[in-house]
Amino acid sequence: MFKPLIAALALCLPLAAMAQRLALSFDDGYDPDRLPQARALNNQLLKALKDNEVKSILFAAGARVDSQEGMNLVGQWLEQGHQVGNHGYSHLNLHQDQVSLDRYLSDIERNEDLLARLPSWTRRYRFPYLKEGHTEARRDGVRQWLSAHGYGPGAVSIDASDWYYDQRLRAWMAQHPGQSPQVFRQPYIRHLLDRADYYARLARQATGREIDHVLLLHTNTINAMFLDDVIAALREAGWTLIPPREAYADAVYQEAPDTLPAGESIVWSLARKQGLPNLRYPAESEKYEKHLLDALGL
Repeated sequence: MFKPLIAALALCLPLAAMAQRLALSFDDGYDPDRLPQARALNNQLLKALKDNEVKSILFAAGARVDSQEGMNLVGQWLEQGHQVGNHGYSHLNLHQDQVSLDRYLSDIERNEDLLARLPSWTRRYRFPYLKEGHTEARRDGVRQWLSAHGYGPGAVSIDASDWYYDQRLRAWMAQHPGQSPQVFRQPYIRHLLDRADYYARLARQATGREIDHVLLLHTNTINAMFLDDVIAALREAGWTLIPPREAYADAVYQEAPDTLPAGESIVWSLARKQGLPNLRYPAESEKYEKHLLDALGL
C-alpha cells in the first residue's frame, strides 16, 4: 500500500546505499511507569520486526525498565530472538562535569545487576547520547573498563534524530486529537534515508571501503508506528538488513579513534580523526531538523 511513496522517497535521494548491509538497534526500552501504552508499543515494534524477519538489539537503560512489567517487556525481545545489551542504568552523559568516571562505571555495573535477572543478555555497551568522554581520562577510563569486563562493541555507524521526530509527533498528536499522524510518515522516512545515505558516503571516505552499518533508533512511539514502513523504505533504497552480531563482526567497530570530545557515530569519529571537512557537531541534533518540521506545519 505504501510502495509508491517509498519508491518516490528513494528516488529523491542518491542511491549510495545500494548493495549495503545494515543492522537495526534500539536504545532505552519502554517505561511502563511513564507510558500507559508501553506494552502495546513494545508489541507493535516487535511485531514489525517479526513480520519483516529482522533481528535487532535493544540497549536497555535500567531506570526505564526497572519494574516487573518493564523487565517483562525487555524479556520479550529475548523471547523473539533479539539481543539485549547494556545502556547504563541512569542514562548518564559522560560529557557532563558532574558525572564522575567512578559514578559512570558504577552505573554500568548497576545495569549489569538488573540485566542479570534475564535468561541471557549480550555484553555490549551503548554510550547514552553517544557521548564517550570529553577528556582523555574519561574516554580511556571507560574503554579500559569495558575491555577488562569482556564487553564487545556497541557503537553505531548511522546516527539519526528519531527521538526528536518522536517528540514532535507526540506533541502534534496531543494538539490534534482524532487526526491521523500519518502526515509524519513521509518526513520521518525521508530523514532516515537521508542519514543512512550520508553516513554510507562518509564511511567510504573514512575507511575506503563498504562497511556493515548499525543504525541507531529508539523505543518510542514513532518507531512503533512506522517501523514497517521504515524497513520497507530501507530495502527499497538497496539496504540488506542483517542481525547485529553480523554487523558488529566488521573490524570498523574495533576502532577506538583518538578524538576529543569522543563519541558520535564511529564513522563520524573516524572522519574527524582524519580531518575530513564539513563535519557538524554534534553530528545529529534537533537544531538541524526543527526548521524542516516547522516548514511542514508539524
